[in-house]
Amino acid sequence: MKAVLYRPPGGSENLYLEHVEEPSPSEGEILVRNFAAGVNRADLLQTRGLYPPPPGASEILGLEFAGEVSHTAPDVKGFSTGDRVFGIVAGGGYAEKLCVHHRLALRIPDNFSYELAAATPEVFMTAYEALFTQGGLQPGERVLLHAAASGVGTAAIQLALRHQAELIVTAGSEDKIARCRELGAQHGIVYRQEDFAERVAEITRGEGVDVVVDFVGAPYLEGNLASLRTGGRLVLLGLLGGSSAQIDLAKVLRNRLRVYGHTLRGRPLEEKIAIAERFNAEVLPDLADGSLKPIIDQVFVVEDAAMAHERMENNLNVGKLVLRL
Repeated sequence: MKAVLYRPPGGSENLYLEHVEEPSPSEGEILVRNFAAGVNRADLLQTRGLYPPPPGASEILGLEFAGEVSHTAPDVKGFSTGDRVFGIVAGGGYAEKLCVHHRLALRIPDNFSYELAAATPEVFMTAYEALFTQGGLQPGERVLLHAAASGVGTAAIQLALRHQAELIVTAGSEDKIARCRELGAQHGIVYRQEDFAERVAEITRGEGVDVVVDFVGAPYLEGNLASLRTGGRLVLLGLLGGSSAQIDLAKVLRNRLRVYGHTLRGRPLEEKIAIAERFNAEVLPDLADGSLKPIIDQVFVVEDAAMAHERMENNLNVGKLVLRL
């Protein structure tokens, strides 16, 4: 089978297509003929040695897939050859075939193409967990969402608005802010032009927000804490700007703030299954009826995986990048 591999030290220019051995399903797994894969920033980090797969996971890039069941382990019930499935994996998404535990495989809605399905699970699961499982978002609360034009960002906008939240978003350009407003965001901040904490204070008349969802890390920590109202929650999804920062613990203590970290790839299987089950119950029905939709920036054939990575490296995408296998 074909798969996208990479040469150290990484970077889009070091991706290449190679024939590799086809995997075989272990106990509890299904073998999927993969037709599309979502591209994630974690893939870029992996090529640079900064985000290796967890022990036992495939070294092949790719954290989400969409395809059809090709074969099942003898102990698997409920799936048949040809069933259309999608979901998350710890590695192997950039390959023509992959193995996944059957409890992580979800049925693709009838109205979804394989490309739409591949653009969905990682971003909507991450956004849902950040906003609700960890962020505890309640109807009518305020959210500050950074990197709002990303795949996770465009999913989080829709989920927050479905919960009647007031949404303040940041992005790197006026064009990206305009796209976020098209999705329903009420307030936009171009972080290259304005101090986001000052603008949040202006927009909220000094009250602050209830939940902050952040991918940047260290450079944004002070501003994020300053933007939270009493009882506010900061959910950290990435460290694009660095991992070391000073924190004003007096503010955390005085305002009863909570700081959460969220990752998905390295979690134990049972935790991933619980996340997939919440997604299946709380999000997938709205995707199936069109109330929610994955936002696709561009679809590339797998031979052009390097072009997809380069587009993400340059922060040009609004929504998801997808590879067609």
